[in-house]
Amino acid sequence: MSEAIPSEVRGRLQWSLLALRLGVFIVMFVWTLDKFFNPGHSIKIFEKFYAISGLGESIAYALGALQLILILAFLAGLQKRLTYGLIFLLHGGSTLSAMGQYLDPFNNLLFFAAWPMWAACLALYLLRTEDTKFTLSKSA
Repeated sequence: MSEAIPSEVRGRLQWSLLALRLGVFIVMFVWTLDKFFNPGHSIKIFEKFYAISGLGESIAYALGALQLILILAFLAGLQKRLTYGLIFLLHGGSTLSAMGQYLDPFNNLLFFAAWPMWAACLALYLLRTEDTKFTLSKSA
């Protein structure tokens, strides 16, 4: 696809994809830190939004460690098909699990920010071969 894109547009596209990747990373990084600094909050989220109860702090820490590995690989642009795809799926699951919050929009406005972020995750996945600015892997 790169051959068909004029170099001027390709440069702007690469900077745009980098901005999306950094933005998604920042949100995912804070969610990851929450698992380490406030595991009780993560446990409550799993109970409320995913109907998974009985998670202990050690599980929250383990999930945080796995998520940290994933988001760092995503930030570095490694194994893009896998990491960008997993980020899209994880954020999609999170977005859809909060469906009840969208039914009361004016008391849950911040939940709506999940939709444009999910769209950014999809754009990154679909354009992963063009996302080469400051990545360790130039292939998808």
